[in-house]
Amino acid sequence: MKERNQVEEKQGKNLNLVSVKHFFKGSMARTNYKELLEAGVHFGHLKRKWNPKMSPYIFMERKGIHIIDLNKTVAKLEEACAALKQIAKSGKKVLFVATKKQAKDIISEKIGAVNMPFVTERWPGGMLTNFSTIRKAIRKMASIDKMVDEESFKNISKKERLMIIRQRAKLEKDFGSITGLTRLPAAIFIVDITKEHIALAEAKKLNLVTFAFTDTNSDPSTVDFAIPSNDDSTKSITKIIDIVAEAIREGLAERSVEKESGSTERPRKIEAKKVVQKTKSTPDKEAKSDDAPKSEAKTDAAPAKEAKAEDKPVAKKEEAPAKKEAEKPAAKAKDDAPKAEAAPKAEKKDDSKEETKA
Repeated sequence: MKERNQVEEKQGKNLNLVSVKHFFKGSMARTNYKELLEAGVHFGHLKRKWNPKMSPYIFMERKGIHIIDLNKTVAKLEEACAALKQIAKSGKKVLFVATKKQAKDIISEKIGAVNMPFVTERWPGGMLTNFSTIRKAIRKMASIDKMVDEESFKNISKKERLMIIRQRAKLEKDFGSITGLTRLPAAIFIVDITKEHIALAEAKKLNLVTFAFTDTNSDPSTVDFAIPSNDDSTKSITKIIDIVAEAIREGLAERSVEKESGSTERPRKIEAKKVVQKTKSTPDKEAKSDDAPKSEAKTDAAPAKEAKAEDKPVAKKEEAPAKKEAEKPAAKAKDDAPKAEAAPKAEKKDDSKEETKA
């Protein structure tokens, strides 16, 4: 108790700037250093097991054990919760991984209530990088459930039935908590990154957002959102997981509210569009009605043009026969002229023949 009071006094001198900032912004911080101190979040590992990259988050060293700076824990926890809230609000999934004994029951209880996928048993290698194969195993589980419901399942021998039931139980144990994960998650939350290094490596390979508890023996630079805290105590894990689950719940609630408001706004938008279209169409109709007299004037002018067009061809037709009649006598005169010339020549020829005969 004396040690805790001393730590509380020292850390109390360093004001929690993050909670103060959130207070002035109009939103209180999710937690403070006193609540985390009571939960034992500040206890780290032995000094000889520390990772030098955790030095910015270590407050002091007491009896060979490092003490975590809870003010920085509050700041990092706020950042992580804000990011998780946005992911939940966007409708994406966050995969929680905790296979250590202290965190199994806590994760399955708290995260299961928020309908997020989690892994509390052995991490199956390639669960993220070879996700298609994992989906096949989940489909196999669904097909076994259908088979059990059918009447033909009773006709199978007892040994085969037992084998199928055991296979179903094994699949349920390994993949029962991720049946709702139809595609890769948007982020992954790990309780102990030194123990779950395979899961962390797969998440980094796929460029997923990573959240994690980072104790004094872990490397915070390998995670996008590191929460410096004790990852071995059930109290500290429960405290932080409660805060994280609450942030996810808030994001899901905001998403449902947005969906409801969006469904009511859509009909209003459609009605507004119809009104705008009507207002646009009415001036067009008025303009068309104004143009109507002009069109009538044009129609009146059209018959006059047609009459003129009809008069011109008639005049041309009347002129044409007159020209033809005038040309006919001239053509006859031309035809008669060579005949008249040819007649005296023929008479001359007849006279010359008669002279020769004589």
